[in-house]
Amino acid sequence: MTQPVLFEELAAGNGRRIGVATLASEKTLHAISLEMVNLLTPQLRKWQADPEVALVILQAQGEKAFCAGGDLQQLYRTMREHHASPERGDIRGNRYAAEFFEHEYRLDYLIHTFGKPILCWGHGIVMGGGIGLMAGCSHRVATEKSRLAMPEITIGLYPDVGGSWFLAHMPGKTGVFLALTGAQLNAADAVFAGLADYRVAHAGKQSVIDALLAQDWGHGRDAELLDRVLADAEAASLHDGVTVFAPSNLRSHYDQIDALCRRVTLPEIVDAILSLQTDDAWLQKAVATLRAGAPGSAWLGYALQKRVRHLSLAEVFRLEFVVSLHCATRPDFVEGIRALIIEKDQKPQWQPASLADATPAWVEGFFDDPWSKAEHPLADLGA
Repeated sequence: MTQPVLFEELAAGNGRRIGVATLASEKTLHAISLEMVNLLTPQLRKWQADPEVALVILQAQGEKAFCAGGDLQQLYRTMREHHASPERGDIRGNRYAAEFFEHEYRLDYLIHTFGKPILCWGHGIVMGGGIGLMAGCSHRVATEKSRLAMPEITIGLYPDVGGSWFLAHMPGKTGVFLALTGAQLNAADAVFAGLADYRVAHAGKQSVIDALLAQDWGHGRDAELLDRVLADAEAASLHDGVTVFAPSNLRSHYDQIDALCRRVTLPEIVDAILSLQTDDAWLQKAVATLRAGAPGSAWLGYALQKRVRHLSLAEVFRLEFVVSLHCATRPDFVEGIRALIIEKDQKPQWQPASLADATPAWVEGFFDDPWSKAEHPLADLGA
């Protein structure tokens, strides 16, 4: 059985090396598994410590996806077991969920704070945990086929993997809108939202790699060299007469989205979005996703964005870790996976069933932290 991440090193012309990590689980659209995380983390640390490695490329096999999100099958099984156990009331009782989220968030934080340039080639589907990998990379490419989203509201979760942080730092209130609607972003959207840096035709990928191999790495300007290569590739892609990059939906609807999501309370925001009368297919799909999504997830995504704006990234990951384990203990996350992925009846029974059914105390319960500051499993992040 082939391992889900493959590693190689490319020799540049001046003797430096480029590390290449390739997600290799096409059947699952490269969904992030614990095994994948536990392969990536030590290899990235090895490359970070190697002075001969100039940069890292993070990519995926195939044409469909970079990464469609987390591998939820094992998480589903352990949540079902935990819900039936005497430990159900303790968020620490699901040991697999605790290990999965801890290791995934550690990897995401490592990427955000990596000491060398990381180029992420975000081709195809990039959703949920895939954005968690891509968002922290220093140099992020979206192609004409890129489709990014944080659609966790459809499975009873919330935009985690640092999503609370990067959504809260998007222009205006676009982050609130994306958390509530799971709206899909194209390459232009991704650049506008700060999730990508360059738009490059997927057909130009090998030319980019060839150009990288020709650079004179190792003189304190590696990030600048990478930027120049990608800027040239973007200019060529936008004017090649072949590749078509769609315009940004997020930019064209920005004023409308910002007005909708500047209402004073979440129920007012949700009512305004659900009342939207439009012929625009992108907005219609966003409204439909919110209407079908978990009301509890809407509350969580909204509450987290209000909390994290002035927190450090390490503090955000510690907060999300606690919230995610509460989600694994409560009914909605397991029910969302059942309805959309396991049994596929598309009829989740959300608890609470409406925004009005979620009391402030219910929302606050997701932030109850059973660990002291020093004992938190992610206490060392940012130390």
